[in-house]
Amino acid sequence: MQKDYLQIWNNCLEIIRKHVGDQSFKTWFAPIIPLSLNNKVLMIQVPSQFFYEWLEEHYVHLLKKAIDTELGPEGKLEYSVIIDQGDRQNEPFTINLPTNNVQGQQNGAANEQYAGPFNLKNVDHLFQNSQLNPQYSFESYIEGDCNRLARSAGYAVANNPGTTSFNPLMLYGGVGLGKTHLVQAIGNEIKRGPVNKFVVYLTSENFTNQFIEALKNNNVQDFTNFYLKVDVLIIDDVQFLSGKEKTQEIFFHIFNHLHQSGKQIILTSDCAPKDLKGLQERLLSRFKWGLTADLQQPDFETRVAIIKRKMQADGITIPENVVEYIAYSVDTNIRELEGVIISLIAHASLNRKEIDLELAKQTLKTIVHNIETEVGIDYIQKSVSEYFDVPLEDLKDKTRKKEIVIARQVAMYLSKEYTNHSLKAIGYHFGGRDHSTVIHAVQSVNDMMDTDAKFKLSVDGMKKKIKMRSI
Repeated sequence: MQKDYLQIWNNCLEIIRKHVGDQSFKTWFAPIIPLSLNNKVLMIQVPSQFFYEWLEEHYVHLLKKAIDTELGPEGKLEYSVIIDQGDRQNEPFTINLPTNNVQGQQNGAANEQYAGPFNLKNVDHLFQNSQLNPQYSFESYIEGDCNRLARSAGYAVANNPGTTSFNPLMLYGGVGLGKTHLVQAIGNEIKRGPVNKFVVYLTSENFTNQFIEALKNNNVQDFTNFYLKVDVLIIDDVQFLSGKEKTQEIFFHIFNHLHQSGKQIILTSDCAPKDLKGLQERLLSRFKWGLTADLQQPDFETRVAIIKRKMQADGITIPENVVEYIAYSVDTNIRELEGVIISLIAHASLNRKEIDLELAKQTLKTIVHNIETEVGIDYIQKSVSEYFDVPLEDLKDKTRKKEIVIARQVAMYLSKEYTNHSLKAIGYHFGGRDHSTVIHAVQSVNDMMDTDAKFKLSVDGMKKKIKMRSI
């Protein structure tokens, strides 16, 4: 006879209690509600997405140990995560999510479907495996001046995929500005529509890896046929197709077929099509057929709205002055802003403190500097461009004019000095140069500073400017 799920969970709590402190137990385990036990899968309800992510990051091994003890190695744990608390008229809205070990098994199965051999006999089943995150929606996507065109175009595409002039729809912008959220929201909206559409979302890196597998297994035709069946193809980060000639070739033919068949294509990139390097010209020209829209850094009002929405989703109310302080302090991108919010919630929860302005200041002291350095290369390039009076794009180009070379080397030197980026990553931001070029630039600047006092004074002045920004 199957054990009662309440007793199972109580037994699990006794195991967990032995391995965590009283405060952590009260904060992270006491609020959990057991819901059911079916075929050795125990379902528990947690109060928010943040709660779920914290358990998975910090306590997944302890939870697995407790489940193994009570249900054996075949036992599994699933979460019912409250996304919307509801009200008197509406029940709370929840989604079910697996633990990391279960998620790994599911992802493996999904990858097997997308990599060769490609199973086209069961396309209906693949409708349920579009690789979309159901949490990404238009409702949770905050609109502002920074993204209004992109969001409006995305919504139009979601309602009429393949029939608008926005085909392809290409969204571009820097890291953490919401490109992935928006394109997945489009995919989810299409799947919720009245007509069944076969939607596939994946990164260009995954597309490339699948193609390589197909080549190795003599499965290129199956690979191609699979993507020709797609109604909506969403490719994230197309810039990583750079230099991959064979992958670009197959993508070109898939693109043409889908476009001519009235199927919707959605792409994202870290820069505008005209600035993409290492891609075939005929592919770039097709990227420009539809609408290209950029996503910019969120303005103050949008940042305030994002903070309030995130706090509301986690069932937390904070003073208006704290919201404004965070919005003023973190002006980089949405991803970093959400990271700060999560850190603030964690500090308040673990230390059993109310979220107030003092706690916000203490929390941001330890992380704002890291946020600045994460995006510091853009700022450094802009500062050097203004100081040397050279076009910003020339710092990333291949021109060998002496004044441009010196400015570029100074920018690389300062990027190495004031950011946490690797040499390879710095080179990527300067037109895809390799790490040896960055090493040479750093050495050249050091040598010039040793022999040219005026040059050293200039570099020291730029250093002071960067230090002031990071305080």
